[in-house]
Amino acid sequence: MGKLKVGIIGAGSLSEAHFEAYKNNPNVELFAVCDLIEDRAGKKAEKYNIPNIYTDYQEMVKNPELDAISVVTWNNTHKDISVAALEAGKHVLCEKPLCLNYDEALEIKAATEKTDKKFMIGYVRRHASSIAVLKEVIDNGSLGDIYYAKASNLRRLGNPGGWFSDKSRSGGGPLIDLGVHVIDLLWYLMGRPKVKTVSANTYNKLGNRSNIKALSFYKAADYSPENDVEDLANALIRFENGASLMVDVSFTLHAKNDQSGAVIFGDKGGAEIDPSLVIVHEKNNVILNSTPQMDHPYFNFQDGFQNEINHFVNCCLTGEQPIGGIDDGVEMMKILTAIYESAKKQQEVVFE
Repeated sequence: MGKLKVGIIGAGSLSEAHFEAYKNNPNVELFAVCDLIEDRAGKKAEKYNIPNIYTDYQEMVKNPELDAISVVTWNNTHKDISVAALEAGKHVLCEKPLCLNYDEALEIKAATEKTDKKFMIGYVRRHASSIAVLKEVIDNGSLGDIYYAKASNLRRLGNPGGWFSDKSRSGGGPLIDLGVHVIDLLWYLMGRPKVKTVSANTYNKLGNRSNIKALSFYKAADYSPENDVEDLANALIRFENGASLMVDVSFTLHAKNDQSGAVIFGDKGGAEIDPSLVIVHEKNNVILNSTPQMDHPYFNFQDGFQNEINHFVNCCLTGEQPIGGIDDGVEMMKILTAIYESAKKQQEVVFE
């Protein structure tokens, strides 16, 4: 097999994880970079010795030598870029969330059905080393029937501002930015059941809170205090198999500290996923907490990105089906769209 010639669309802060992971893969040639700001694309090209620089993704995907792309741009551009790349005969790795809503997800799915190229969504949490261990435990039946899961990712001060807080570009706030990670991860571990009902709330109470002093937080490259996305979202998601998932996420909250956790429960055992993996089970009428030994017991983004990129590259070169393909993305956007709909209408959304 020859090397996979890869182009990255979007040269902002998150793209660095993609550039590094591709650079570290011996089966990849970093072939092109595209960004609306030519100077920013040029700096990436210089750093990673990339021969082709673009400011128009439409021109980039027409390059016949290009094999695959990573989409690392604002959420409102994911659909158009992904469709254009698929129609141009390129493999696509699209950062999460897949797009802005369920209808856009169906458009991308239609494009994937017209090509034999691979399409994968960047659900990086799925690719953590600890999750690979836990998934094998679950698949072996050690936890039994998974019937309940819950997750929290609550920031007390963590609205990144800029495009993250501009609904027209992001599609929403902490739900579509943070919630998609934990909802997808738990749904994946639960066996990817079909959604049946969603009941949810969103709150716009605190805004950006840029007035807070003495506490630092991540700010987008285009940071500004303007904000029209939710501060907090919570949801109860029921599935056709009877299982349920609860989640709450926030950008800003009157909380003592940031809070993060994810757990799953089965009829034979359970698992705590954050902050590190602990498997709970029974033996000899005693409850035991087991801590698997591994190099990365805590979630490490670069480890996750490297595993994710390696998997995508292998799928492109061998024909293997990706973990986190278009069908998973469509179901996830169905859930996220239903959460926003339920919150807006203040009533449960039911799927027939």
